[in-house]
Amino acid sequence: MLFLKPHYLPVASLSPKSIFFQKPFFPTFSLSCFSTVATRSCCSDQGQFLDPIIFSYGPSLHKGTNPSQFPANKNTGQDEDDDGILDEESFTRVFDISALRVPSKDCFSLESTLRGHLLNWPRIRNIARVPGDEVDPELVELLGHQNMSCNGDDDSEEGRRVSLERRIYGKAEGDGEILSPVLYRDKLAKTFNSRGFVKFRNLAKISRPKKKKKKKREDENVEGSKRIQKNDFAAVDVIEDEEEQSEGLKNLLGEEFTKKRWRGSTRLLLLDERYAGKGVEELPEAIKAVLKAYAEKSTNLTFELVRCKLTLFYDYWQMNEILEALLPDGMIVPSSFEVVGHIAHLNLRDEHLPYKKLIGKVVLDKNKPKIQTVVNKIDSIDNEYRTMQLEVLAGNHSLVTTVVENGIRFQVDLSTVYWNSRLATERQRLMSGFRRHDVVCDVFSGVGPIAISAAKIVKRVFANDLNPYAVEYLERNSVLNKLERKIEVFNMDGRRFIKAVYASDKAHSVTQVVMNLPNNAAEYLDAFRGIYKDRPKDGEFTFPTIHVYGFSKAQDPEFEFHERIRIALLEVAVNIKMRRVRLVAPGKWMLCASFILPETVAFADTAIDA
Repeated sequence: MLFLKPHYLPVASLSPKSIFFQKPFFPTFSLSCFSTVATRSCCSDQGQFLDPIIFSYGPSLHKGTNPSQFPANKNTGQDEDDDGILDEESFTRVFDISALRVPSKDCFSLESTLRGHLLNWPRIRNIARVPGDEVDPELVELLGHQNMSCNGDDDSEEGRRVSLERRIYGKAEGDGEILSPVLYRDKLAKTFNSRGFVKFRNLAKISRPKKKKKKKREDENVEGSKRIQKNDFAAVDVIEDEEEQSEGLKNLLGEEFTKKRWRGSTRLLLLDERYAGKGVEELPEAIKAVLKAYAEKSTNLTFELVRCKLTLFYDYWQMNEILEALLPDGMIVPSSFEVVGHIAHLNLRDEHLPYKKLIGKVVLDKNKPKIQTVVNKIDSIDNEYRTMQLEVLAGNHSLVTTVVENGIRFQVDLSTVYWNSRLATERQRLMSGFRRHDVVCDVFSGVGPIAISAAKIVKRVFANDLNPYAVEYLERNSVLNKLERKIEVFNMDGRRFIKAVYASDKAHSVTQVVMNLPNNAAEYLDAFRGIYKDRPKDGEFTFPTIHVYGFSKAQDPEFEFHERIRIALLEVAVNIKMRRVRLVAPGKWMLCASFILPETVAFADTAIDA
């Protein structure tokens, strides 16, 4: 027998100012009925007026109703923004939907059959649980017996006694005899395995640790509704009506339809938003056909059409949706940032600065727990140590973090050293060109992203940096990754470091030189002129492969960077392999030039240059 509980939802009075048609197929209601078409309240000098907005399918902050009655304010005051005050309750939205309450054992088969008519919102399951009706399958028959007793079919004292004995002792299958306490304990022992009691859920708690009780929300027991599903970002409430109307069911199933109680566990199949507020007769023929087909299979199969409220909290909405609601209309939403360990590094525009605290709060909330600190660069990199001036917008004020790149851990303090996570792919490409017999000379090593990565591959690494804080973290990271025996650390100027290396016996072993200082690394190439001038030319020499990085804003960046290298080396015939690394700004490219140091440059007479 098919049992439906129709609810003819009363449509609120519709005002001509609040109704705007979207498509003929979709119903339209006022905002009080949680419609898919909303109105936006705009303020002007003359007063308030309603501006119609048509929204597409799916959840939106512009749809539904806000129970807090305090919508997300745009163009808020600068003082409030500077304090980072964000009212999360203002982003709660309530949507009116309908659902089919079905037996849990038939839930997934019905979901597969009705998939095109169920709710299809991102991160929202279209199946909801009903609390309090979870029944062990072995007790379903007992509940059925009790239902018959309540209907007057078996209301005797003997029937209640047998039901009680079956609940306590169980009943042997086929013989009709009540189990003795000894046999009952033996039966329990046979149903126990390594996972616990299989068939007795109430006894399974004995072999399992107690679960922590969750704190109840204040709005869990709302009068007139029952919360059936709740998580961090969404909740479903069933709106229960006192009177049950069955006229629609009789029209669908015939006059033989009778009302029965529920037997066993149930689930809710959330219907598509376009069916909100509709009665049984208004449902599509496809849904009616499925319900009739399932009603013919079993006389115990029951359905119920219920009215629900789907509540989406602040945690449900994406970062871009929250920022779009907070920032003024037309302002570009800052949606991208660099991640350095637990720190999110933003580069906000001037128009974003009045809202920087709110932006930092939203970025922190939407990227927890990975992100614990949000910072903004307040000044360009113009000092000799390549450090950035950063302002903490939200979260932990510590700028010391640990970065894992290609399986290597680096400790970084963004307030004193430089780090760029966007070059991870370029560093990996550079490592692919190194071999086991190589000796690498990293002129501008920083905290060691290239030097330490190379030390896992090559025979020896000479790492140098002018910043003493970077050198300190370079040594610390070498020990952290157990590579301190393969890395020799220096703290000096780049030119002085190149000349010192090639003035020593280390010059014969250096095969790779990396110069990753894009701002002015090409200017340091003049240090390679005459590195072998004081040595006999008939000796054995190693001419290293140099990888130098640089920026270019020219129309032909490769040609312009090539010319700068030739000028620095004072050599025309230089075979350079050029590649573009990435576009760092509109019209500004970062390039990498790789070439073997020419013999004429290595033996050049620097006295003539002077």
